[in-house]
Amino acid sequence: MASTIFAQMPFQSNSLNKSSNTHFVPSFRLPVSLSFKPRTALPNRFRIRAGLIEPDGGKLVDLHVAEPERELKKREAASLPRVKLSKIDVQWVHVLSEGWASPLTGFMREHEFLQTLHFNSLRLADGSFVNMSVPIVLAIDDSQKARIGESNSVALVDSDDKLIAILTDIEIYKHPKEERVARTWGTIAPGLPYVEETITNAGNWLIGGDLKVIEPIKYNDGLDRFRLSPVELRREFERRNADAVFAFQLRNPVHNGHALLMTDTRRRLLEMGYENPILLLHPLGGYTKADDVPLDWRMKQHEKVLEDGVLDPETTVVSIFPSPMHYAGPTEVQWHAKARINAGANFYIVGRDPAGMGHPVEKRDLYDADHGKKVLSMAPGLERLNILPFRVAAYDKTQGKMAFFDPSRAQDFLFISGTKMRTLAKNKENPPAGFMCPGGWQVLVEYYESLTPSDNGRIPEPVPA
Repeated sequence: MASTIFAQMPFQSNSLNKSSNTHFVPSFRLPVSLSFKPRTALPNRFRIRAGLIEPDGGKLVDLHVAEPERELKKREAASLPRVKLSKIDVQWVHVLSEGWASPLTGFMREHEFLQTLHFNSLRLADGSFVNMSVPIVLAIDDSQKARIGESNSVALVDSDDKLIAILTDIEIYKHPKEERVARTWGTIAPGLPYVEETITNAGNWLIGGDLKVIEPIKYNDGLDRFRLSPVELRREFERRNADAVFAFQLRNPVHNGHALLMTDTRRRLLEMGYENPILLLHPLGGYTKADDVPLDWRMKQHEKVLEDGVLDPETTVVSIFPSPMHYAGPTEVQWHAKARINAGANFYIVGRDPAGMGHPVEKRDLYDADHGKKVLSMAPGLERLNILPFRVAAYDKTQGKMAFFDPSRAQDFLFISGTKMRTLAKNKENPPAGFMCPGGWQVLVEYYESLTPSDNGRIPEPVPA
């Protein structure tokens, strides 16, 4: 198994110190019989070997039409009923087309949708399972359904009527909105950002089928160079001779606590015997809610983090994950982890309340802060992925820098929340020295300066996330 550590011995270890029903890697220790001192050279027969993890289903899906066939497909699409895609729909086409959701070959048909809702997994033809926790579906309304009629295929176009893809061998079925929301988010409370954006006013039908994407999705926003597909990421990891890939997803600016977690993870992987573990710093690039820092500003900030030497460019790959954000907590974090398997990551760093948000009605978190990492450790179809729970980092006032929290001297630590960070940046106040690299902090200040102030000259407080 590509994600496990094994020695060239008569047996193979299938886990990293994990219990019978979880796949945490809490202490980064090899089984006792194979333990060794950190960074000590080992005989060749004890060398750790690890190739890139296999994608779900054993092969990455590529749903793009071959270039010689594109004109033929465009002519074919001209005679088909048309379905107009929203901006978020196009992002999902992007996700599907590059194989992030492998082995899915298009928008979900009903049997895939129901398995996702009820089991958070898909059964493959050979009887095995892969994780799939969020529905990737396309909604249509009654009038669109009527126009499609008996057609077996539809043309998918964007808001400018540009042809994006053809959906073939289609299946139309009812869109159970309330059940979808309840099972994905665990609540039907009003104010869920993704629900209000994409589901509440969506059509009452879902259309599934196989995608034939005319050409690779481009956004022409100056960031396409960062949007590496799973195939391109795997090539980059191989080019760098990576023997382990550990993924870190974020939708916020990188502070020095994040950097500490990432550099410490690499240090411990080296102590385990890996020779060249590579960090995949993988900010989410699809839809995010209004008070999140926009992608272009986040990427500027991430670049400064590398320029200032907080992270090592030689051992870090920065790329954009094209998925929209659901803010669905433990359900969604499984999708985030599964997609990184397809990109070649065999370790996944997970922290407090992953993919979570504040409750849209009540003054509390929507999800238990620990449930995401616990669910990941037990999720069906993610057994091959090694889960790395965060160690808690906070600002150590005695050292003047971010450090791992020591409960025996809790009074020495300062926790700076995302809301506090945003408030400081908006008001052009500096955080404590050592919280974030100066270049990265300046990008945040410039972002809030760029926003249009309210009548009283102050920028409204965002909703806590």
